[in-house]
Amino acid sequence: MSTAASGAAAAPAVPLTPLFVRLKLSLMRNGLKGSSKRKAAWISSLVVSLLFSAFATLGLAMLRGHTHASTVVVLMGAILALSWTVMPLFFPTGDETLDPSRLVMLPLRPRPLVRALLASSLVGMGPLFTLCLAVGSVAAVAHGAAGVVAAVLGAPLLLLGCVALARAVATANVRLLTSRKGRDLAVLSGLLIAIGAQVANFASQRLFQQGGLSALEPVEAVVRWLPPATAVGMVDSAGRGAYAEAAAQLALTLAALAAVLWFWERSLTRLMVSPDGSTLAAAAPEKDRGTGGAWAFLPDGRTGAAMQRTLRYVVRDPKTKSAWVSALAIGLIVPVFNALQGTGSVYLACFGAGMLGVQMYNQFGQDTSAFWMVAQTISSPRDAYVELRARAGALALVTVPYTVLVTVVTAALVGDWAQFPAALGLGLGLLGAMLCTGALASARFPYSIPTDGAFKNVAPGQAGLAWMGIFGGMLASAVISAPVIVLAVFVSLSDNPGSLAWLTLPVGVVWGALAAWAGLRLASPTVSRKLPEILAAVSKG
Repeated sequence: MSTAASGAAAAPAVPLTPLFVRLKLSLMRNGLKGSSKRKAAWISSLVVSLLFSAFATLGLAMLRGHTHASTVVVLMGAILALSWTVMPLFFPTGDETLDPSRLVMLPLRPRPLVRALLASSLVGMGPLFTLCLAVGSVAAVAHGAAGVVAAVLGAPLLLLGCVALARAVATANVRLLTSRKGRDLAVLSGLLIAIGAQVANFASQRLFQQGGLSALEPVEAVVRWLPPATAVGMVDSAGRGAYAEAAAQLALTLAALAAVLWFWERSLTRLMVSPDGSTLAAAAPEKDRGTGGAWAFLPDGRTGAAMQRTLRYVVRDPKTKSAWVSALAIGLIVPVFNALQGTGSVYLACFGAGMLGVQMYNQFGQDTSAFWMVAQTISSPRDAYVELRARAGALALVTVPYTVLVTVVTAALVGDWAQFPAALGLGLGLLGAMLCTGALASARFPYSIPTDGAFKNVAPGQAGLAWMGIFGGMLASAVISAPVIVLAVFVSLSDNPGSLAWLTLPVGVVWGALAAWAGLRLASPTVSRKLPEILAAVSKG
């Protein structure tokens, strides 16, 4: 063996954990290069997150000494754990270091890889926000020296438990969500999780109605023994002098964290050494490549082709399908559950219109890198207008009948047919306003939706841009819909709403149509002028 070879063989291995942390920081830094708008969006989202974290921490700490402080913070720990478990399935982080499927070809051992991935997962706004809530929670129940010592252990253990649980669930499901056969099951799983979250929300509302925070004490007595909420329960027990109970909760927290890490390591090993047979079968040949059947009812020319392309995305693309199914389900669940509880209003049907209106945002990002083919056909504001109008029309084919259906069901359940026209007019007006702001956000705040991972919906460095476009557009939609909202409020407060409600329906329809038309007109020149920038933004992932 040569001297050079001997030296190379004897060279120490590079520590994996610092390498992954530096990789995470490099990805965050490189994602901000080349666009001042992207930097501004990221810095704005960081400032807002830090301010919200500071106020949330202060608010939780101010519960110190309150009778039900332990109930609030223990349940807060459970909610944090549940959120970390399910949110990666809906709002991915856009971080390549957290996608284990990208590492299967590298000679990495599972255990060091788990440590490296866990360390890199602790870098970001989400973990910082969780740590702030954890610090505020333990500060609210830490009494005496024993409570302070327990708090020093409890806050990081809660954070580690949440992050490890999220990564373990993500790794265990990565093959399912990326396979062609499993994508429909993944959509169903996401839908069940969304429904479960709504059921928990309405159950908590019922508990508050029955007795305030005292009604949650039996729930808290059980949850305080469920990891990782046991980390907060340990601090409360130590602060009360129940040292045996605190020791048991600490042991349970550590045991659960070890079990999650073991499960994560096993899932990671299986992912990296087992072949994925779900995508080996050849895809069946498509039978419907023409314009027959239901497609025959679409307009001819570019408008019909763009509408068909948008609707095919809803049916075939897993991420688009998941977003649509979740929006359709939650948009119906919220007004129906409130109506069944006796606290509903026919105006809650507008929630469904708002959920579907969000699908108009980032229209070009859903095309991913294939948008370059569409970009080749846009050479003028007129071409951009026709393209945006077709996409908005495809959404309207689904959203308008859906809004009518949800409003009818809600009115029937609450028995308030007198205000049904006003609620329907408000919903359609809001939908038109969101089509307007969605077109403008698609033109001014485009971002990439990566195609290579089931857990990434935003490319690295573009998360702030995405949130700014969505939340800014939603606020602008409320402002645009203000005339219809004012009219609906006036109708609901009047002594004879039945006679005035029918005035809101045509006003809402006309106002929504005008808003959508104006938004498409205003966005078209921007799309035509900034087409290279849009193409670069949506092709990033």
